[in-house]
This record gives sequence, C-alpha cells and structure tokens, in this order.
Amino acid sequence: MPRTLIVEADGGSRGNPGPAGYGAVVLDPETGEALAEAAEFLGTATNNVAEYKGLVAGLRAARALDPEARIHVRMDSKLVVEQMSGRWQIKHPDMKPLAAEARAIFPPEQVTYEWIPRAQNKHADRLANEAMDAGKNGKQWEPRNSRAALDTAAVPARSAAARAADEAAEAAEAPEVAEAPAPGWGAPDLGVPATLVLLRHGETALTPQKRFSGSGGTDPELSPAGRRQAEAAAASLAARGTIQAVVSSPLRRCRETAEAVAARLGLEVRLEEGLRETDFGAWEGLTFAEVRERFPDDLDAWLASAAVAPTGGGESFEAVARRVAVARDKLLARYAGKTVLVVTHVTPIKTLVRLALGAPPESLFRMELSAASLSAVAYYADGNASLRLLNDTSHLR
Repeated sequence: MPRTLIVEADGGSRGNPGPAGYGAVVLDPETGEALAEAAEFLGTATNNVAEYKGLVAGLRAARALDPEARIHVRMDSKLVVEQMSGRWQIKHPDMKPLAAEARAIFPPEQVTYEWIPRAQNKHADRLANEAMDAGKNGKQWEPRNSRAALDTAAVPARSAAARAADEAAEAAEAPEVAEAPAPGWGAPDLGVPATLVLLRHGETALTPQKRFSGSGGTDPELSPAGRRQAEAAAASLAARGTIQAVVSSPLRRCRETAEAVAARLGLEVRLEEGLRETDFGAWEGLTFAEVRERFPDDLDAWLASAAVAPTGGGESFEAVARRVAVARDKLLARYAGKTVLVVTHVTPIKTLVRLALGAPPESLFRMELSAASLSAVAYYADGNASLRLLNDTSHLR
C-alpha cells in the first residue's frame, strides 16, 4: 500500500493585494512530524494567489519525498479546497494556471482535499507570516526551526481588516449562484465520506459491576459473555460487508474484540494508542459508589469540569479529547473515503460523537453506550461530520 502524506498550506497578503507570502508543510500522519517545509515571499499579490502558491509548493515538497504517496491536503481556504475538489468553478484568470499547475504535480486520484479552521492550520500560517516578515526586511525566508513545536511558535494574528479583505476576496471568487439543492434534506454531494464505525469492546468481568476500568488498571480480558458479544458483532459486520480496515485501542479487551471481527473479515488489526480509555487513576477498579465514599470532593470536581482529572494522577476528559482528536485526524488522513471499524472504549466513542455534534463536554454524561454496541460517524471533505448511528445493540439480541 502507498504511504499517505499530509500537506498543510496557507498564504496571506497584507493589503490584498499587498506584500504576500505562502507557507506549506508536509506531515507524517502517524507521528505528526514535519517532513518538509516551504515558504516564500511573493512581492505584491492577492491572498488567493498566495494560497494557491502555497498549495503548489506543498504538493511539490510531497512529491520530492514520495511521488507514489497518497496526498491529503488540508487548508483553511474554502475557496481553494472547493475549486481543487471540482465543486466550484475557477473564474479568476490569475488562479486558473496555478490550479492547473497544482493538478499536474500528482495524478488527481492520489490527492484529496479537506477544509480545516484557521486554528488548525498553525504551522503553515506561521511559515507564511515568516515569509512575509522576511520580505518586509528585504530578505527571503530561510528555514529556522524546521521541527519546532507549534505551541511555542508565535503566529502573528491577522487584523480584522485583513481577515475581512480575505473573506471578501473569497466571496468574489465563489459561485455567484448556488447550485440547486438535492431533493430532500441531503447536503450537496461532497464525495464519499470517511466513515468510522465505532465498536465498544465486549464485556469484561468488571463491566457488569460498573467499575471504573481505564488504561491505568489491570487491563482485563474479555469475559465469556464478552467473547460471545464480539463474535455477534463480527457476524453482523461481516453480513454488512462494508468494513475496509480495522483499528483498535491497544488495551486487551479491545484487541480481543477487534481480532474476532478481523478474523471474520479477513483483515488485519492496526493499533492506535490514542484510542485507549481514560486513565482513572486511583479510581481504577472501584464502583461509582466506592469513589463517592472515598473521594467525595474529587468526584464532585470531576463531574463539574472536564479539566479535572481523577484522583491520583488520572486523566481529565479534556486531555482525552485532545489525543482522541489527534487519533481521529490520523485515521481520516489514512483512510480518506473508506469505512473503518474502530474498536475502542466508552470515553473515546462518546468523545468522537461529542466532537462530531459540537456538543459541550457535559454531554459525555448524557450518552449511553452498551458493551459491544455500534455507533458511526461520517466525515466529509468540507470538514463537517454526521452522526449516523449511536449505541446499536440489535446484533446482540
């Protein structure tokens, strides 16, 4: 199988048109490591031209690394993503040759596009700003801290006027007349989504007793009932025939559940560390009532805030959400347009559902997820997600 590379690109113009520059980075989807960077001061140009220049530079950098790779481009320019995905026409004469240049770098079937919010495009945004800063000083951008952590990189905020100019430029190039909507409630065709079918592991000895069982406990195996549940899920998924890959939390109860399904489907199990359950610290193995008796203040604080961790060095729901989101993005980059079975735990599944819905953290306490239940979320090219199934246990009856 060819490898997948992520290209993130950005461009900006301080004036639109005005002093412009772009930035692009090629990332390893497994580790998030920056494999290559590119940036350049362009002189006077528009924001949209700078965005396209950044895309071209990112694709060229990816091709230099691996011309056979599958490329997943992520940009915060709705215009570029929609035009390169073929959903919007390219009207501006300055952008037509740039789009053609971008399409010629890789065969079209090797490249997919995704819109992301500007806050998720920090690396490329930083590079673009560095290029513009260099141009302001009469220089060209030179690589500095190629692998620097983004959390410590200062990215100059764009002024309200600059953001407004960017948005106006995109609006001018966007379709003047919206396409006729599809019949019914469906959204416009955004291509085949990546679908994560979320399977909670089968029961362990701790499940019927409703004990905290996270990643910091004894790592229990499936009980006999849990193994029967895993086999029932495997039979149901095999009958549907839609699963193209199987990914699992590294904890034993998930691995055993995933292996039962994968054996039925003739697939291998790929482990993803970010899908493990919350570490419940000193609460591991205890019931809710026992935690209430031993750690009443800590439990109240935990229930009141997603930023609070369980007693004894546990993991907060905020921390879990961060790593689950990273794992999700890796899966979406690797399995663009595919249906993937993700075998994991209560908190990661609820977190994926919460993030898909844009729901607040307290919604985690308002979902029911039975052992070996199935849920599903579809992720589209425009960055939106759709919850398709939640806590389905029909295969266990």
